[in-house]
Amino acid sequence: MRVTWDGEEIEAREGQTVAAVLTARGVRSWRTTRVAGRPRGLFCGIGVCFDCLVKVNGVPDVRACQRVVADGDDIRPQAGAELPS
Repeated sequence: MRVTWDGEEIEAREGQTVAAVLTARGVRSWRTTRVAGRPRGLFCGIGVCFDCLVKVNGVPDVRACQRVVADGDDIRPQAGAELPS
């Protein structure tokens, strides 16, 4: 299957999480902290720490370690958490 990472089409396997796809691609950081702009990526891998947040198909704050990719997903990095106002 194919997904898009930050505008670039990449291959993914059925059943992989977003974090697995990005890590396999060599991407170690896909978010920056809101205040200090520090890089973040996969940390706990079980959905507890929220360090791996990405946008998927325009939806912010998706935990990359929990979200299984679907064919055609548009995955983008994000800065900080984008909590609803």
